[in-house]
Amino acid sequence: MIHAPIAESPFVPPLITGTDDRVALDVLFRSLVDVCRRHQPELEAVLRGQADIAGLSPELTARALQVRGIWFQLIAIAEQNTAMRRRRHVEREAGRDRLKNSFSAVLARAAARGVPAETVHALLASLRVRPTLTAHPTEAKRVTVLEKFRRIYLILKELEMPRWTERERQALMDDLRDEIELVWMTGELHLEKPTVDREVAWGLHFFDETLFEMLPETLASLEEALESAYPGARFEVPAFFQFGSWIGGDRDGNPFVTAEVTRRTLRQNALASLRRYRDRVDGLARSLSVSARALPVTDGFAAALADQLAAQPDGGQIAQRNPGEPYRHFLTCLSRRLAATMGGLEENGSEPTGPGYADADALIADLRALEGGLTAAGCPSLAANRVRPVRRMVEIFRFSTVRLDIRENTTRTTRALQALWHRTHEGEPPDVDAPSWMQWLEAELARPLNGPPDLSGLPEEARETLATFRLVAEMRGSLDREAFGAFVLSMTHSVPDILGVYLLAKTAGVFLDAAGTEICPLPIVPLFETIDDLRAAPAIMRALLKVPVVRRSARQQGGVQEVMIGYSDSNKDGGFVASNWELAKAQRLLTQVGEQAGIGIAFFHGRGGSVSRGGAPTARAIAAQPPGSIRGRFRTTEQGEVVSFKYANRGTAAYQMELLASAVLAHALDGAAPGTPAANPEFDDAMEALSGASRAAYARLLTHPDLVTYFGAASPLDEIALLNIGSRPARRFGARSLADLRAIPWVFAWSQNRHGITGWYGVGSGLKSLLDVRGEAGRALLRRMFSESPLFRLIMDEVEKTLLTVDLSLARDFAGLCPDEGARETVFAMIEAEYRLTCAMALAVSGDRTLAERFPLYRGRLAERLPVLDPISREQVNLLRRFRAETDETAREALKSALLLSINCVATGFGATG
Repeated sequence: MIHAPIAESPFVPPLITGTDDRVALDVLFRSLVDVCRRHQPELEAVLRGQADIAGLSPELTARALQVRGIWFQLIAIAEQNTAMRRRRHVEREAGRDRLKNSFSAVLARAAARGVPAETVHALLASLRVRPTLTAHPTEAKRVTVLEKFRRIYLILKELEMPRWTERERQALMDDLRDEIELVWMTGELHLEKPTVDREVAWGLHFFDETLFEMLPETLASLEEALESAYPGARFEVPAFFQFGSWIGGDRDGNPFVTAEVTRRTLRQNALASLRRYRDRVDGLARSLSVSARALPVTDGFAAALADQLAAQPDGGQIAQRNPGEPYRHFLTCLSRRLAATMGGLEENGSEPTGPGYADADALIADLRALEGGLTAAGCPSLAANRVRPVRRMVEIFRFSTVRLDIRENTTRTTRALQALWHRTHEGEPPDVDAPSWMQWLEAELARPLNGPPDLSGLPEEARETLATFRLVAEMRGSLDREAFGAFVLSMTHSVPDILGVYLLAKTAGVFLDAAGTEICPLPIVPLFETIDDLRAAPAIMRALLKVPVVRRSARQQGGVQEVMIGYSDSNKDGGFVASNWELAKAQRLLTQVGEQAGIGIAFFHGRGGSVSRGGAPTARAIAAQPPGSIRGRFRTTEQGEVVSFKYANRGTAAYQMELLASAVLAHALDGAAPGTPAANPEFDDAMEALSGASRAAYARLLTHPDLVTYFGAASPLDEIALLNIGSRPARRFGARSLADLRAIPWVFAWSQNRHGITGWYGVGSGLKSLLDVRGEAGRALLRRMFSESPLFRLIMDEVEKTLLTVDLSLARDFAGLCPDEGARETVFAMIEAEYRLTCAMALAVSGDRTLAERFPLYRGRLAERLPVLDPISREQVNLLRRFRAETDETAREALKSALLLSINCVATGFGATG
């Protein structure tokens, strides 16, 4: 997009109002141009779209790519700012219950459909929503850059305010320009691969900036919506929304995550929450300067205060300070106890003076006592508006901030089990699929332990695996009972795989009983990733839920067995349609297995940011889940750039959390309402046919003997690893094969080379096959499915959006990087033919004239970006060719910087890496 020249006279930013982003974009663009003129005036024409970057030196190319990347970030900030203004406009003009996907809208609809308050009350008691942050390497922005973009967003908010004078608005413009200048001068690329500790700090950044404060407000928003939809009814909203994390706990293929790293992670997570609680408690102490003369203290609170003062070594001195202000005295004691708790966790921390808190429950009880004291004394408003939000915060985040999952793969757990087997057996252990292996596991699980675990004599790898379980046992007792979420077992293929983890937990002392035969309090969650694994999952879980120790443990964990399903690997394995259909079928069948076993199955959705890794509009993705598969319990991964997009700013974070929670609530309420639609056998049959035909077409590409050669050469697959955006290696076991390649670099590389096959390949063949067999009846059926099936409609919508990002001209330029002419022409011809077929079939199904015609906002966003992105993609081809051919290290380093910035820039422009 070409931008007109900017006048040289001083610019006073106008008031940012309305429901479009033009004013915000103009303000941001002017600021960026000013910075460009100051530091690199020769790039102004490039920024305006009046000159190309081709032919520039590597150093100047890198600068040009950086400025383009900054502009993409500023566009995203303007769009978030505009989206918030649109939501406020709807709420002002029509009321909150007209705000789509809000709690108010969902509950108003439920009340209108006749869902009684008793049903809602019961659902709230079992509601569990847990987005889980992962450190998957899909985030290219450093924390220091995220902080600067956050400040830019806040300045835009200030420019919405009409109260500022012209002079003050110019000062805000200066602040905005300064922040953009700081971004310009801050390196966006990670110069070295981040450590796990840095990834932990990255994750905690979002809690410090937004989540600690906004999540309690989200629960308060639900309370308001309940009062409005069901006046007169009383509801108790539990802390149903919590965050999980894999950062510092995911050791699947990441050798840098050890038991000691996980211990440090738990300590940092705990300290983050404790620091926030102490800040809030100190803030309450400053504000609650209530005199006992003005507000007499109840006997109950007086007794609670006396207990707190008696427990402090200098309780008498606390009482003498601010005399006659009992609530300040009480809060000072709480602050002292929090400081003592923190001192016990901090490395090189000072010796605690006075008692700390044994757990979060004790702090919650103290805050309830304060609430109750204020309410009983006649100040219910102060209790509700000042103290209750802090108590809510502690209930949500406890002494752990997040519920940390441990993840490991079956290859590693099996080796640890084999090491245990060798302690009492000679020779080689049985094959993991052999009946004798299962018999050994069952016998070991039934055998009582003879004292504390002895790990001596085990191989180092096995000791490390068991040390992680020992850490679980230790920290659940000493830090917080909810410090850990679950143990996620990657590459689960059988019942023995899962029972083996129970045995490792038992051996390390995790079980609640000393004998280690009754209950494992740590949920063991199998992860089914490939299509074959998804198909096997119902039989595996049916057999698993018959095992007594599993049943006892599930009952202790709330009567629920969690199962994780993988979107990324199933897509890489079978293509977009087959993955979505197999995931839906697995959820249906697993739900039935749980009902038959009397233990509910709750699903943990392993999604990524891109469409081909399960990314989709939140509310629609949840609505498309099979009926009865959620029932108020929903976990999903939040990865990389998705985390910063959703949670970097408070308003956006509040919206995203309410969106997720309300969608889960809506799915459960729709299932509770009369007249809930059942599955449609005709649609299911068509989906089965589409899935099979599309997977066959995808498999022909995936198994083509030239694909590996083509993919490696015609994409920046190897160069992506140089970005240093994650601590984890790109391959689980280091093998140079598509099977070992993780799904993230697979998707990332195909999006960079503008093929984008992971979000559409095989769809056209699947649709054509169905039409060839069924003719006009098939066409009519597809049209009905498009109108009536949430799953099929979601698939087709996301396919069309992805097709808009594909550019065959640019894809052919990337293909030209493949030196093998036979491989290049054969593979590209397959991709080109399938692309044209998929475009034609998508329009035949929708009846539209152009792709994604139904999404004008999405098309508008792409129209803003593609004229900038396309030249960058073309330059990336040139940079790849030169980088790969260059032998001089100095020149190669300069080319590398420009190349990585081009990858970063394209990822930022599209808003997703993998």
